[in-house]
Amino acid sequence: MTSVMSRSTARKPSASPVESALDRARHGERVIVRRGKKPVAAVVSIADLRLLEELEDRFDVSVSVSRLANPKEKRIPYAEVRKRAGL
Repeated sequence: MTSVMSRSTARKPSASPVESALDRARHGERVIVRRGKKPVAAVVSIADLRLLEELEDRFDVSVSVSRLANPKEKRIPYAEVRKRAGL
């Protein structure tokens, strides 16, 4: 009598989409998150996030410098800025 033995491989369960996106971002890939066909968010590496924040800071400084250089620009006292911001 012959016995039949089958072989199968036990595979690691596939990672959740969130874990997969995080792993890809950790390796420098930018991942677009979509709801249906519409892009709603992005997962990026910390290095990309820091670069984006630095670019935003530089832009803010350049806008501030150009506005301060224009004498016709209306100035708002710092206390008023804090009040408007609820600080």
